Amino acid sequence: MNFLEERILTDGTIMEGNVLKIDNFLNHQIDIGIIRQIAYELKRRFEGIEVNKVLTIEASGIAIATMLGHLYDVPVVFAKKSETVNSTDAKYVSQAYSFTHKKLNKVFVSRPYLHDTDRVLIVDDFLADGQATHALIDLVHQAGGRVAAIGIAVEKGQQKGGRLLREEGYRLESVAIIEEMDWKTQTIRFRE
Repeated sequence: MNFLEERILTDGTIMEGNVLKIDNFLNHQIDIGIIRQIAYELKRRFEGIEVNKVLTIEASGIAIATMLGHLYDVPVVFAKKSETVNSTDAKYVSQAYSFTHKKLNKVFVSRPYLHDTDRVLIVDDFLADGQATHALIDLVHQAGGRVAAIGIAVEKGQQKGGRLLREEGYRLESVAIIEEMDWKTQTIRFRE
C-alpha cells in the first residue's frame, strides 16, 4: 500500500453515489506534504518523458500541477470554467461533464498559453469517467500540441475513464487506483 492509499484509508470518507471525500487533505484543505509526495511520485513515473508545460482544470488539480511545474521547471496552465472580464482574448474551448458537480462545464484556455510546440503533462486530482481529462486533451489538440502523459492522484478504477484513456493509447499514471468502495461499510479496495 502506498502513501496516498494509506492517507485515503485514514482520512477519507465514502459518500453515497460513489463519491470519495478527501477534501481535508487534497481538494479543499491542501496538505502540502501529500501534494509534494504525489508530485514526486508522478515525476518519477514519467522519468524520461519530455514535458514543457503542465495543464490541469480548475480548481482541485492546480496544487498538484503547480508542484509538478516546479519539479519540471515549466509553466503551469489551468483550464478555466467561467469567464471573467479579463478573459476576452481568443480561446480554445471544450466541454466536460463533472462527475462531482453533476453538470456540464464549458472549459477554456486562452490561446497564448497553449502552442503547437507544447508537450503537455495533463494532471488532475481525480479521474472518474474521464470527461475532464478528455476536455483537456481536446484543448491540447486544438492548439496543435501533444499530450506527453496524464498524471492522476486518485483514479476510480471501477469507472470507465482510466480504461478508455489507456485504450486510446495515452500514457496514464495514477498514484492510487480504487477498485471498489462501499459507503455503507466505509471500505475501499485498491488495485494491486
